[in-house]
Amino acid sequence: MRKPLIAALSVLAIAGAGVTPAVAAEPAPTGVGKSAEADTVTSAVNGVVTSAADTVNRLTSPTPRGVSFAGTVSLSNCSGSVIRFPGSEENDPALVMSNGHCLESGFPAPGQVIVDQASSRTFGLLNASGTRVATLRANKLAYATMTDTDVSIYQLNTTYAQIKSSYGINPLTVNDKHPTAGTAITVVSGYWKRTYACNIDGFVHQLKEGNWTWKDSVRYTSACQTIGGTSGSPVVDNATGKVVAVNNTGNEDGERCTDNNPCEVDESGKVTVRHGINYGQETYQIPACFGVDNKLDLSRSGCTLPKP
Repeated sequence: MRKPLIAALSVLAIAGAGVTPAVAAEPAPTGVGKSAEADTVTSAVNGVVTSAADTVNRLTSPTPRGVSFAGTVSLSNCSGSVIRFPGSEENDPALVMSNGHCLESGFPAPGQVIVDQASSRTFGLLNASGTRVATLRANKLAYATMTDTDVSIYQLNTTYAQIKSSYGINPLTVNDKHPTAGTAITVVSGYWKRTYACNIDGFVHQLKEGNWTWKDSVRYTSACQTIGGTSGSPVVDNATGKVVAVNNTGNEDGERCTDNNPCEVDESGKVTVRHGINYGQETYQIPACFGVDNKLDLSRSGCTLPKP
């Protein structure tokens, strides 16, 4: 989930040579992994490597037909997207989805669920070609957790209609049906302005990483070699253009169930390690938890998201 500062510094060293960067640094929880001084350096590094990477990424990672960057966003440390649900209306406050582990405050603890917390976080809105056209701002963190899934959903101070009127950009629709194995998908990173095309290889009963456990995760085929900074990217069904998952992790070193090295656990308890394979968390269960005016209601019928 998170990348060491040294990796980002390595990227900076090679960016001038025209090599596609390997990683972007993501934040550690307070007191874990990096000091405040390191965070300051990382912020500067991110700005340099992002600009150096844009041209190369556009050339080496062509976007599949029918999939674009429109509606995706860049966070300070991750990727995300402006989303709507099947029942959302044009005048509802818009929502942005990313990962729970992308919160400014650090990783939520196992079992922790955050709801309706004030937030003024900003997001860079991208158009179809990946150009940043606006800065959107949240007024609250509607929901976030790293238990069973890895998701954060922010409510913005603007509506879908206002975003459409000002920038000509529609939100991405979250599919409310379980995804299907074999589906052609694209992970669309607003942070890197880069896409990763592959297929859904299958689903994981439990995906364990460090202290966290996620259920019914999406496993990608090996073509999706996602990197740090792609956390929170929407996983888009190429055929429908709808979001079926949110990108969140991958096994980097072949280790077993450690940070940055998730392992798969089946119904019988058997553990499998897939070095170099990456994963996302399903999103079909989220629409049932939001009602009129895009308001979170964890007591709604059919809502299975973890509760505080």
